[in-house]
Amino acid sequence: MPPSSDATDADVRVCQWRSQAEALTHFATYAGPTQSQQHIKPLHWYVACRLVLEGGFRPEEITPRPPFVVRKKRDELLLEYDPSAAQGGEATILGGLKTKNVDVVVEKSGIGPVLAVSCKGMTGAFRNLTNRMEETIGECTNLHITYPALVFGYLFVIRGNRLEEEAVSQTAPDNAPAARQLAGNDIAIQKGGDPVESIIRFHAALRELTGRRGIRNDVSRYEAVSLAMINMSQGNVGSLLQEFPPLGSPLRIEEFFKTLYLRYDERFVYSAPDLKKVTRRLEWSTASPALSSFNSAKIGYEARVTTSSGPD
Repeated sequence: MPPSSDATDADVRVCQWRSQAEALTHFATYAGPTQSQQHIKPLHWYVACRLVLEGGFRPEEITPRPPFVVRKKRDELLLEYDPSAAQGGEATILGGLKTKNVDVVVEKSGIGPVLAVSCKGMTGAFRNLTNRMEETIGECTNLHITYPALVFGYLFVIRGNRLEEEAVSQTAPDNAPAARQLAGNDIAIQKGGDPVESIIRFHAALRELTGRRGIRNDVSRYEAVSLAMINMSQGNVGSLLQEFPPLGSPLRIEEFFKTLYLRYDERFVYSAPDLKKVTRRLEWSTASPALSSFNSAKIGYEARVTTSSGPD
């Protein structure tokens, strides 16, 4: 299990082991200025750590560097939790139009960036969602021009503010917390449970930007896109709203990481067997100290553990 998010850290800028629930709860409850990116940083850390534990990438290949180290014991790879090894920051990638800082990046020695995830979030002002499309398309196109094989994911989270909460805020006392004072433009879910029109349009637009399969395909498409709405209701703050995106949507988060791993393996492992020793995703020994209290039900995914006698 990740260490409790209640623990104090000397430097909150470095990557920390966080679960999806902790990252999304932080996003849902953060009351500071969003320009600082502190509302979304734990989501970066969650993604980076998941790419190690589930994805099988070495922690030293990932920016921000997760708090893990890899030890080899006989033919097994032991994953250890080590907060002193963690680092922060973003990786700067050379794009076809300009350099770009990307939230989470996996780089392979001698190859360059092979997998990246851009994490974005909006806490309100949802009428401005369509303005994000130009930035979204530009970021993807810019990086794919230089690195057409790059597996690029786009993870977008939205606070699921409900119209009922707006009604509560209208009758709230003057000293009510600021987070409860919602403007009409901050409402994501109408009475009855349907998303507002701007979010439905955004969902439709993002559907057109996902599903890039081959390196000769449209460079303006991402390999995987996820749009996640976060519950803001009392008692459920930070959980995922299961009603949206609707079942069958390619933007549901359940398929996001699976798709990234599949595209990565297709391009960098199966299509390049001579590079397999560098590119193959690792499996961790079940005796790994970092997995001694790993609870997949609470973490939300399974660790990638050894199923054979050892790495090939």
